[in-house]
Amino acid sequence: MTGGQTGWIPRRQCLAALSRVLLKGESLTTALAEETRDLPSREAAWSRALAYAAMRWYIRLEAMVDAMLDRPLKPRDAVIRVLLCQGLAEIFHFGTPDHAAVRETAELARTVQRPGAVGLVNALLRRALREREQLAAVMDRNAATRYACPSWLIKGIRDAFPDQWESVLQASTEPAPMTLRVNLARSSREDLAARLEEGGLAAEPHPLVPSALTLAAAVDVQDLPGFAEGLVSVQDAAAQWAALLLAPQPEDRVLDACAAPGGKTGHLLECAGGELDLLALDVDGGRLGRVRENLRRLHYHARLAVGDLSDPEAWWDGRPFDAILLDVPCSATGVIRRHPDIKLLRRQGDIPDLAVRQRELLTAAWGLLRPGGRLLYATCSLLRAENEAVVAAWLGDNPDAQVCDPGFPGGIDREVGRAIALGTRDMDGFYYALLEHEG
Repeated sequence: MTGGQTGWIPRRQCLAALSRVLLKGESLTTALAEETRDLPSREAAWSRALAYAAMRWYIRLEAMVDAMLDRPLKPRDAVIRVLLCQGLAEIFHFGTPDHAAVRETAELARTVQRPGAVGLVNALLRRALREREQLAAVMDRNAATRYACPSWLIKGIRDAFPDQWESVLQASTEPAPMTLRVNLARSSREDLAARLEEGGLAAEPHPLVPSALTLAAAVDVQDLPGFAEGLVSVQDAAAQWAALLLAPQPEDRVLDACAAPGGKTGHLLECAGGELDLLALDVDGGRLGRVRENLRRLHYHARLAVGDLSDPEAWWDGRPFDAILLDVPCSATGVIRRHPDIKLLRRQGDIPDLAVRQRELLTAAWGLLRPGGRLLYATCSLLRAENEAVVAAWLGDNPDAQVCDPGFPGGIDREVGRAIALGTRDMDGFYYALLEHEG
């Protein structure tokens, strides 16, 4: 949902959410959920869409503001900077008529209680309209402002995808599609697509993932035919490769080591018709509740445990697993279309600490795997430092690990494993390395 002239209240809640992210470091998902929960559904959706547009382009929009200011804003006026970027997002990236964007944003400036805010907002937004082409040309000279991405992350993406880096960055500025996962144990993709069509929803089969359908337009999940019965779930096509690559067999003892919120847990069970001895583990008990909800909707059973993978004595019964999915905590740079606040909240200095933790978790998980068993190391990161660098260094200390060919289309071969570039066939960015325990 974009454009329109929805009034100042949804804009006010959008500003409140953006300010919580940019000035307090909160996540956009959490801030929006709290700031829009009392709005009517249509206004809440409009407010969320504007917030995502502003966050997706914030680095570019902020640079425009700086280019137009005669002198820098004072730290106590930081909310005005956020409001200016929100107004520019409406003008350049949201489709609101120019006069409405300027008028409503200037009106909203009255609520920030800063001297001169209304005049400043009105003047800068009108100047942006007059100098639209010149501003765009200046912003396009630099990759960071052209693609609204921090320079350190651009460098990491160029290193990982030297031939695709610009298409990856372009994809990072675009809204993500709504992709569905069909439970092939209970339905066919063709039957589900037919049900969607009967409900007025257009969907295309994904060309690389046999369980995936991509909707032409996003809808509320409750409006999806078959959702309540567990026939279909929402999951990016790249993420669906996790269960397909691990390929658990009926009666296997399986560990989903960092399970929340449970999308991959459910898919593992679907791949074996529900016939798995599956343990879903997560360090966060609150997030594990999401796993329970997903399993209930899918009508599948798994054991759930709150615990730290690196401290198995607290939760493990000592029986080794046949298969382990290790979807490690990471920078999530491969899903910045869905979580654009990552570009503002993640720091370059976070990556080494994440890599250390990822290697610790890989070592811990390996100790729980039976000889002959398989472990899939997975991230939604675009960065080598969290992907093949972690696995390759770990392999040097673990001669009993055999690298298997993941063998899925659309990926790019790495020293170890395969990566999916963000935007490939409209997928998120992912990395997978499949390892077998030789014993």
